[in-house]
Amino acid sequence: MMITDIETFFEKGCGRCERFATADCSTRQWIQGLHELRKICLESGLVEMLKWAHPCYMHAGRNIVILGALRSDFRMSFFNAALMKDQEQILEKQGPNTRHPDMIRFTSNAQVQSMRPIILSYLDEAKGYAEAGIKPPKEKNTLELPDELSEALEADPAFAEAFRALTPGRQRSYVINLNSAKKPETRRSRIVKFRDKIFAGKGALDR
Repeated sequence: MMITDIETFFEKGCGRCERFATADCSTRQWIQGLHELRKICLESGLVEMLKWAHPCYMHAGRNIVILGALRSDFRMSFFNAALMKDQEQILEKQGPNTRHPDMIRFTSNAQVQSMRPIILSYLDEAKGYAEAGIKPPKEKNTLELPDELSEALEADPAFAEAFRALTPGRQRSYVINLNSAKKPETRRSRIVKFRDKIFAGKGALDR
């Protein structure tokens, strides 16, 4: 079961797998670096929230970055990554189907402090877009996703890869189903329920 308190993430993990609250949890290996990233985000003036069981940092009402940990690395992922200039050429794609480089990937805890000035400059750039209300242009020939689904995909690289691997028809089936719900909380609830089907490569109407 996913966690509901942000301190739990830094103490025990996200709660999404059986390694939660064990020494084998991915957050344990990278906890020093994750704490450093948290400190940098807060010093930058970002508002800390728990979203999708991970620390998410906001500014001007917009999601800016989200933190995550895997066995091989930990990462800071940018929302609205298509806007980022990436002057230092440090952003990487989460996977082969990701449209834009959107994450800073760390493979050692010490990297965070050494990259601190660059991280702060990237956060300032993203904050500027949020303050100005600038969003990436809509890409042609792409399915327009409900905001709740876009946020869920941006927050969870594995989930995003699974969704993008679906056929266009199956992707559309989820969009139609979600758009039929009038309330955002209903759409979020449906996304949680659809998660296993999406990972299984099925459409919304498939059994």
